[in-house]
Amino acid sequence: MTQTRDTVLQALSAVPLPDGGDLVSRDMIRALQIQGPKVSFIIEAPSPDIARTLGAVVEAAKAAVGTLDGVDDVQAALTAHGPAAKPAPAAAPKGPPPSLSVGGHMKPQDGPMNPVGVKRIIGIGSGKGGVGKSTVSTNLAVALARQGKQVGLLDADIYGPSVPRMMGVNKRPASPDGKRILPLHGHGVTLMSIGFMLPAEKAVVWRGPMLMGALQQMLTQVEWGELDVLLVDLPPGTGDVAMTLCQRADVSGAIVVSTPQDVALLDARKALNMFETLKTPVLGLIENMASFHCPKCGHESHIFGEGGVRAEAEKLGAPFLGALPIDLETRLAGDNGTPIAAGEGTMAQAYGALARRFIDNGIV
Repeated sequence: MTQTRDTVLQALSAVPLPDGGDLVSRDMIRALQIQGPKVSFIIEAPSPDIARTLGAVVEAAKAAVGTLDGVDDVQAALTAHGPAAKPAPAAAPKGPPPSLSVGGHMKPQDGPMNPVGVKRIIGIGSGKGGVGKSTVSTNLAVALARQGKQVGLLDADIYGPSVPRMMGVNKRPASPDGKRILPLHGHGVTLMSIGFMLPAEKAVVWRGPMLMGALQQMLTQVEWGELDVLLVDLPPGTGDVAMTLCQRADVSGAIVVSTPQDVALLDARKALNMFETLKTPVLGLIENMASFHCPKCGHESHIFGEGGVRAEAEKLGAPFLGALPIDLETRLAGDNGTPIAAGEGTMAQAYGALARRFIDNGIV
């Protein structure tokens, strides 16, 4: 017997909450999907603090759905609405902290801007914003780390850093001497972002030389350690940061992320042309938001068009690395600081397959 959305919700309505009500009456079920014998859903708590008390509720919900006829596999994820509470401030260090100045004009240095101990640098770019480049970058980094690679992620989107939120890290990096910078870590990935250095609400009002100076600092002053690959989440477009990275560092290549719609592809072609002009090899293209699977009826819709990035890759003779759907779980996971690739389920498997393709193709 194939279950329906109504029968699954009826089963979930029998799962009580510790403070009264149930999962359905409190409107906490998201992204319910039924694919034959497999049922998946998200339980979205009102806050991170409440989410921490719902471990038993998640198990009870899985058990309730698992008793339905024809259901063989139940997957449930727990998220929270809104950001997690900020941790208590650390005790003040003894003595004055070292002065670490962020941003400024690039100081002349001999040779390329290559971080010590990093085997490969890969830039991840896009022609325009809003195509999910940072979402792909963070989840790809986590997926590669889960497959045993030593991975670093540099958030070089100076004006709009999103890696701190997506990776759930909000600390300030330490600097033992005011020059060296100790990176942060999350989900098995070594991290650095200008967003760690400045308040989240503070706008970065810098001109080109200061942008390039910040990039130089994050490449050469951060103690990255021994890494198989450093993924650099570039700003959208063809500006100073991408040019500086490709001209001043030994970049192994670039990945371009785009949605399949014509407007996005117009700008993606400009990014591809920029990398060609800078003599940076294009290692492949990724199509993001390729399709949408309706959680109610299971229908697949190609909201932004179909196959545009694959066709562009074939036209250019560049590898097509994969297509990723637009997905509510991915958005919720990124907003709550736990990338979808860090868990289980369909999207985690999709990013795992993408990471395996990177490894099998010798990109990483």
